[in-house]
Amino acid sequence: MKIALTIVFIIVAIALAIIVLSQEGKDNGFTGSLTGSVDTYWSKNKKHSKEAVIQRVTAILGALLSSRWL
Repeated sequence: MKIALTIVFIIVAIALAIIVLSQEGKDNGFTGSLTGSVDTYWSKNKKHSKEAVIQRVTAILGALLSSRWL
């Protein structure tokens, strides 16, 4: 049982590392403040985008990794 949980823990850790590395950076810092941001259809509906799914999966895997279940 302990070996199975260790294997699951390792798989979750590797998946979390891959998901975090696949996320895009947010580089709207200084440039965005100078040029202003434009409200587009894409910016208003980001909750259905690939980025949103990746962020959700990252949060779930992080919670699993830090939980006492494993």
